[in-house]
Amino acid sequence: MKIIILRHGKPVTLSLSKLTASAFTDWVDEYNTAGLCPTSKPTEHAQNCANKCNAIVCSELPRSIESARAFNNKSIVLSDPIFNEAGLPVANWKTIKLSPKTWAVAFRIFWLLGYSRESESFKEAKSRASEAVEKLIEIALEYESVLFVGHGVYNRIIANELRRSGWSGPKNPGSKHWSFGIYER
Repeated sequence: MKIIILRHGKPVTLSLSKLTASAFTDWVDEYNTAGLCPTSKPTEHAQNCANKCNAIVCSELPRSIESARAFNNKSIVLSDPIFNEAGLPVANWKTIKLSPKTWAVAFRIFWLLGYSRESESFKEAKSRASEAVEKLIEIALEYESVLFVGHGVYNRIIANELRRSGWSGPKNPGSKHWSFGIYER
């Protein structure tokens, strides 16, 4: 059996102007509803791997669905919120202005350290990933090979859960758009 964990393609670019932490919450909401950038296409290597898979699974976020559809070779077997990216906590700070990328890194670090205001905690995300891995394994049992089109941070958590379940593959499936890791059992 084989499960390929792939990060979605490059999403539509939003404004990278500095904003407050409070405004960053709205920016994240916009990012989560943004689709795939029209010029973002799967790499040849990713396309070749996708062609060898018998099923495609993705999250319910537009950038994941559109990336899965970009492979054009098979229909999506499952699109489910259990595969959505791990959420970011929020803050109502209105004085400091930083770029969205800086806020994303800061809030992800805060999240890893236990801050999860209005978001699932790291522990909850790991628990959800464990359930997601069960679903991926069920699909792999039925289809033999699965392409999972997911998200940067959550893909890493899923990869760790797969490895913990006895699958072999890289610790990090890749953080660049269209990068992937192959997990086998």
